[in-house]
Amino acid sequence: MLFDTHVHLNAEQYDEDLQEVIDRALDAGVQNMVVVGFDEETINKAMELVERYDFLYASVGWHPVDAIDMTDEHLAWLEELAAHPKVVALGEMGLDYHWDKSPKDVQKEVFRKQIRLARKVKLPIIIHNRDATEDVVEILSEENVKEVGGIMHCFTGSLEVAKQCMDMNMYISYGGPVTFKNAKKPKEVVVDIPLDRLLIETDCPYLTPHPHRGKRNEPGYVSLVAEQIAELRGISYEELAVKTTENAKKLFGINR
Repeated sequence: MLFDTHVHLNAEQYDEDLQEVIDRALDAGVQNMVVVGFDEETINKAMELVERYDFLYASVGWHPVDAIDMTDEHLAWLEELAAHPKVVALGEMGLDYHWDKSPKDVQKEVFRKQIRLARKVKLPIIIHNRDATEDVVEILSEENVKEVGGIMHCFTGSLEVAKQCMDMNMYISYGGPVTFKNAKKPKEVVVDIPLDRLLIETDCPYLTPHPHRGKRNEPGYVSLVAEQIAELRGISYEELAVKTTENAKKLFGINR
């Protein structure tokens, strides 16, 4: 059984066929998924979904691209939602220096506030990092993320960075890019991540794995990520699936 630790089933790309997408995921052996909300609209939709489906859980947070839109009221709302039994993490949060909607100093402040909230409510965090690795690692360290841990979502960085993050109680999660033919670094690094710190995800509807690259992603395709990693590591698909599911349940505090 598989655990997709990062899905956006709350995205408009699934408005027409959500149930079919979920059915295909279940048929592919996906046992649980975490629906990630990152602004007001997607958080509300994530909460609706986890109320409707027993096997879905939610993570709620504020995306760095939209950091400039987050208010103190939003932060208080996140704290309220953190008490919900099916909210298992805060995020996705972090830094994104690719887009320039939110100034870097605003992104950093919002990132720090959310880590502090996570420590207050004792939930792990899910990290979005784009072109900002040095600052992300520095803030994680300064804000003592080790207390709660979390996930380096869709990791494509070096082994050195992975080790820095794992030393701070973070798990390393791989998605579709590890299956891309030109993805040299992820293929090299994933082999050296300790199996007890490894997670898998799709980030659907984005980052669709090979051979479906260029089409809409969906959670059932996490099996392709698992297959690729198992092959690279020279272990069975079953071992990879079991261990990454155990890791996810341990991190999120899911006991069934």
